[in-house]
Amino acid sequence: MTRDRITIAVLGLGGQGGGVLADWIVQLGAANGFVTQGTSVPGVAQRTGATIYYVEMIPDRGAATPVLALTPVPGDVDVVVASELMEAGRAILRGFVTRDRTVLIGSTHRVFAISEKSAMGDGRASGERIVTAANERSRRFIGFDMEAASERAGSVISSVMFGALAGAGALPFAREMFEQAIRAGGKAVEANLRGFATGFDAARDGLIDAAPVAPPLPEPSTDTGRAFLARIRASLPAEAHAFAIEGVRRLMDYQDARYAALYLDRLERLGEDGPLLREAARHLALWMSYEDTIRVADLKVRDSRFARVRGEVKAKDDQIVQLTEYMHPRLEEVCETLPAGLGRYILGNAGLSRRLEPLFRKGRHVETTRLRWFLLLSVLAGMRRWRRGTLRYVQEQARIEDWLALVHAAEPDTAIELVRCQRLIKGYGDTFARGLANYNRIIERYRADGLPPSAIRAIREAALADEQGDALETALAG
Repeated sequence: MTRDRITIAVLGLGGQGGGVLADWIVQLGAANGFVTQGTSVPGVAQRTGATIYYVEMIPDRGAATPVLALTPVPGDVDVVVASELMEAGRAILRGFVTRDRTVLIGSTHRVFAISEKSAMGDGRASGERIVTAANERSRRFIGFDMEAASERAGSVISSVMFGALAGAGALPFAREMFEQAIRAGGKAVEANLRGFATGFDAARDGLIDAAPVAPPLPEPSTDTGRAFLARIRASLPAEAHAFAIEGVRRLMDYQDARYAALYLDRLERLGEDGPLLREAARHLALWMSYEDTIRVADLKVRDSRFARVRGEVKAKDDQIVQLTEYMHPRLEEVCETLPAGLGRYILGNAGLSRRLEPLFRKGRHVETTRLRWFLLLSVLAGMRRWRRGTLRYVQEQARIEDWLALVHAAEPDTAIELVRCQRLIKGYGDTFARGLANYNRIIERYRADGLPPSAIRAIREAALADEQGDALETALAG
């Protein structure tokens, strides 16, 4: 039995134009003889504020004014439009998407939650599982990267979503009626129509993003880069080439060519086992590019970062963007940036450390677009030429050599698991200290008991499972 009532739920994040999209849908219904009502239920601040917009419409027959619902009801939603893949997943979990009724239209790009970014390991939710569920639980699923589509069109994601809604054919309105709703809005009409056309074409094609294709390996543009590439091809197995090339690029950017050469020296010492060198090429590059205060300052003041931020907020050429960072360097991190002898002296002197610690107890809001802070961070970033003399450099190189010695002495299966223990070491501040402590506990246990590969893997995954360390304690006790 068909019904003439149409229910639409739009799930979006703050700043993505979900309200504009809902207004267009309301305008579309009202202009085509439907009694239409739109409501919104704001979310909490997590993920910048996820909001559910709900539109319900029914043909205006001129009789009594119908009573329309204020919120979507599980099992009773005809169309769900999600501005991000995880929002599509949330719609499925909440029961808004059903096999017999719902057309699900969703962007496949991700905006990662804080919990995903701050996880000890890879905390990302599985996008593949959400796409599978979307296909299985909806009447029809249309998914593609709408954020990328909006950037290509020079528009905003809300217009691409509106175009996808039109292209899906889930509403009884012609394309021209959708376009008229955009024109009636009167804002950025030409840009929104471009975005609309992009979304419409993608939805008409029934597009569902395929698995990402690995990009081709970069070709070096300097003599030094070409020499490194020739060395990688000559001395490392093919399985390791992609990570080794990226590792060299990363470390030349992080420090210099001599540091990148040290990276290859270390890899070559590990032998010729392809799977082991592939993992080592990845994890050694990550460890050697540890995040000290010099690195953080360097990344904060790069032209590419300011350009990226301006692009993300879609600032016009004549608009000024002010960028404020929250920075909280601890005394330990400041001392680790000093010459090794001086840093050791301060940290080893209890009385001096006690007097200095209050100066670094609180974080600071730093406006990197102001000349004062930009110059200060630029000076700190410029200290990378003296990085080899810092306490942190001395400490990290000693840790890396100790780790590589363990890997070199182990059997291949055990060596790979030891290499992957580097996943515990990431970030800076408390995150780094916690990960390093967990890494040390695993290595101490390995040295004491000679753990098999499966045990190393199980304990490592337990350490990555939670910040409190409860799972690690249980695994070590087992």
